[in-house]
Amino acid sequence: MLVLVLGLAGAGGTFGVRHLQNTSGPTAKSWAVPYVDVTLTPTFQFQDPTANPANDVALGFVVAHPKSPCTPSWGAAYTLDEAASSLELDRRIEQLRQAGGDITLSLGGLSNSELAVACTDQTRLTAAYRQLIERYDVKTLDLDIEGTAVADQASLRRRVAAVAAVQKERKAAGKALAVWLTLPVTPNGLTTEGVAVVRGMLEGGVDLRGVNVMTMDYNNGDRDPDMLALAESALNGTHKQVSDLYLQLGRKLTSPQVWSLIGATPMIGQNDIDAERFTVDDARGLADFAVTNGLGRVSMWSINRDAPCRGTFENVVVHSNTCSGVDQDALAFSKVFAGLPGKDVAGDNHDAVEIPDQAAVVDDPRTSPYPIWRLSAMYVTGYKVVWRGVVYEAKWANSGIDPSAAPAAGTQSAWSVIGPVSPVEKAPRPVPVVANVTKVWRADTVYLRGHRILFGGLPYEAKWTTKGEAPSTEFPIDADDPWKPLFNIPGEPATN
Repeated sequence: MLVLVLGLAGAGGTFGVRHLQNTSGPTAKSWAVPYVDVTLTPTFQFQDPTANPANDVALGFVVAHPKSPCTPSWGAAYTLDEAASSLELDRRIEQLRQAGGDITLSLGGLSNSELAVACTDQTRLTAAYRQLIERYDVKTLDLDIEGTAVADQASLRRRVAAVAAVQKERKAAGKALAVWLTLPVTPNGLTTEGVAVVRGMLEGGVDLRGVNVMTMDYNNGDRDPDMLALAESALNGTHKQVSDLYLQLGRKLTSPQVWSLIGATPMIGQNDIDAERFTVDDARGLADFAVTNGLGRVSMWSINRDAPCRGTFENVVVHSNTCSGVDQDALAFSKVFAGLPGKDVAGDNHDAVEIPDQAAVVDDPRTSPYPIWRLSAMYVTGYKVVWRGVVYEAKWANSGIDPSAAPAAGTQSAWSVIGPVSPVEKAPRPVPVVANVTKVWRADTVYLRGHRILFGGLPYEAKWTTKGEAPSTEFPIDADDPWKPLFNIPGEPATN
């Protein structure tokens, strides 16, 4: 049984055969949680409200120790104890909590090796995750998976198993653990590998709080890219992908519910790509988008950079860890996002919703608006089918490809998700393309090529000499069936 965590319950309704149902408004209040680069010098005093307008922060990044792959470290530079003594990290976390804030613990990032990549011992990896969660009393875990780690199948499986185990332990102890995935994104949404990462988490039993996409570093060749427009495009694409994924797994979500499962993380100011610059005005636009749609989370990389560049770096393209490289006041980005109204706590205002075992879903031909998918059938481009309560359309000619299955790494699915089947729908009604066929098929009659008969009230034509072979009522009809249908079935492309 799969489980996900949704925004406020109650957004339901009747689903038709369409991509997604909208409701009157967002189900979540967007939550601001900027990233802090913990090991960067000078140390950012995230616990000081005069230095940090945000209530909550995401502390990054925990990675594997360079000399001990199953030992967690901060940025490969400090053990947990060294961070406590040299950076006063534990004390500063406690100070933030006493002031009403909290931390999200972020594992991974682009540099160094995340624990699941470096540590190949499943037991020791799970123990390392457990150590982190218990030491920092973590309520929200952020898994930043990028670079080659997105396609590292072995590490992905290890990470899922470790996180699922620790999350279940926390739940048994009465301490909820929210889990976010942070993934790279294109202007069209998640990469194929990114979608597979999300699916793997869900299928592996992780109660996934949401998917946070890094709206940055698109490198799409624009000389003067509109970073806000690109971010909104990426988020809309991710919305469609997340909607489709949950549909494939048997859970029909409303549009606001899906938005509550999505977060955005821009790189403020100058991005790693010279032409890409995310301005304070872009931040205001993203904040408006988040509130309007009920985006579950807004972060930024990073609060360490939320300051104007000074001296010789002023008014030039600057790739800096300690300033933004754009015209701004100090903490301008933080103040924009700190105005977002939400606060995210594991288990707070979110209900765990079980996703049914899709293998147990049986499609009823009487209530399926298109033919039910068959393993042996050949489907042409544009053919629509029903499979496990969802309507799919073939992107290209294919056979034997389960529409609900995850595509192989580096490939795309042969099927597009159209939407869920409504419980009030009925079987497709065939439309004959010929008239005056009156003879009913008989098992004891020899039919020659071109003979026409009625079977089940529908006209067929013999493709070759046949006897005792009844016309098929499974559509599309196989190429080796002796009878050609003389009618159209809803779901077949118009050109057929």
